[in-house]
Amino acid sequence: MAEPFIVRAEQRIPCPLNEVFEYFSRAENLGRITPPWLRFRIRSMHPDPVVEGTLIRYNLRWHGVPFRWTTRIEVWDRPHRFVDIQLHGPFALWHHEHCFEAIPGGTLMRDELRYRLPLGGLGRLAQRLLIGSDVESGFACRRQAAERIFGSWPGV
Repeated sequence: MAEPFIVRAEQRIPCPLNEVFEYFSRAENLGRITPPWLRFRIRSMHPDPVVEGTLIRYNLRWHGVPFRWTTRIEVWDRPHRFVDIQLHGPFALWHHEHCFEAIPGGTLMRDELRYRLPLGGLGRLAQRLLIGSDVESGFACRRQAAERIFGSWPGV
């Protein structure tokens, strides 16, 4: 089996830890931090509010192709960390760890996304041609959304 692709992101946010965690851990805010071209929409979530074991079902479109996606909150350690994994969707593996740490002046938010594509060599080709840049675009959109919502870190 091929090694997963790994994307890491880090962002300093000039707001308190609890406020930042609360925003990013609320499923209803996902649409606000997801690229609009994905047409992301939550179909259902149970239980609500989010806790370990919460199932979230989404609809989205990737380059016009509709997908249904189901994730589960695998780890819930408020206000420091949560992990979502894909149960059903377009990836062979999706493991997204979100970490939050109080730092002087605000919060350090770190992410590690590990994903693998289906279809072997065809999936790796799709990664090089399209998916890798789309995943990076998703993180860039989220970074910009965080700056709109919370403000920019001083000096950045």
